[in-house]
Amino acid sequence: MSLELTGIHHLTAITATAAANKRFYTETLGLRLVKKTVNQDDTSAYHLFYADGVASPGSDLTFFDWPVAHERRGTHAITCTGLRVAGSASVEWWARRLADAGLVHSPISEIDGIASLLFEDPEGQRFRLLDDGGAGESHPWERSPIPAEHQIRGLGPITISVPTLERTGELLSSVMNLREERTYASPDGAGEVHVFAMGPGGSAAELHVAVQSILPPAYGVRPRGGCERYYCRWLYSRGPAGILFEIATDGPGFAVDEPLEALGERLALPPFLEGKRAQIEGGLKPLD
Repeated sequence: MSLELTGIHHLTAITATAAANKRFYTETLGLRLVKKTVNQDDTSAYHLFYADGVASPGSDLTFFDWPVAHERRGTHAITCTGLRVAGSASVEWWARRLADAGLVHSPISEIDGIASLLFEDPEGQRFRLLDDGGAGESHPWERSPIPAEHQIRGLGPITISVPTLERTGELLSSVMNLREERTYASPDGAGEVHVFAMGPGGSAAELHVAVQSILPPAYGVRPRGGCERYYCRWLYSRGPAGILFEIATDGPGFAVDEPLEALGERLALPPFLEGKRAQIEGGLKPLD
C-alpha cells in the first residue's frame, strides 16, 4: 500500500526559553496555545503546541523545551517555515507589526511568485509569511490579539536545505509519493529550490527543497525517538540528509482529553503519566 499524504500536518522545533516562546507565539503572532504537555522521554521539559482557533491539522507549530544554543545556519536542516495569511494586505499589515515588534525581517518580496515576508523569531528560527490567496478553510481564534482577517491560517510551505538532491528527491518521490512540480532561485542566493507537492498541492501541501552544496552542515539538538503522542499517531523517519520527517494522522485531535474551548489552559498528560502529575508539575518552570 502506498502513502497518500495530503498536506503539511505540523512542524516541531526547539526553544530554550519556554515562557518567552509562549509570549511570542501567542501575543506577537496571535496563535492559540492548544496543548501544554511534557516531553514523554524527559518530563522536566514542556512540549508546547500552537495552532489556529480550533487546533486544525496543518496549523500546528510544536516546541520542545530544551536548553540549546542559537541556531547554526547551514544545510542538512529545516531552514524556513511558511505561515499563510490571506491577501497582500495582510502581508503588508504583518510587515508593520513585525517592524513595531523590533523583529529581524526582510522587505516584502516575491518568492516563487508569491508575496512573502521573511522574518525570525527572537531565538533566530526563520519564517516566511506569505499570501495564500485565501485558499481553503480558515479558523480564527476569537481571543487572539490579531484581527481575524489577518490571523495566520496555517503552515506551509516548509523549506529544507540539502547538499544534493538525488537521495532526498528519491525518498520524496518514490517512498512518500510527492511530485516535483517546479524550481525557483533560492531567496538567499545559494542554489535552487525544488518544489515537491502532495495531495491537492498549493502552499499548505508543499515541501521546498533547497539544494545548497556550498553551505556548511547545520548542527543542533534533534528530537528524540517516536512514541504515542495520544493526540495523533506519528511515524518518524530520518532522511538521507539527516532531516527528521514525521508522518502523522489528523485524529483523534487535541480535544480528545479536554474541551475545545479550554485547550491549553492546564497541563495535559497522557494516561500513563497521569499518576505522576504532582511530581511532573513540581519540576516544570512557570510559563506565565
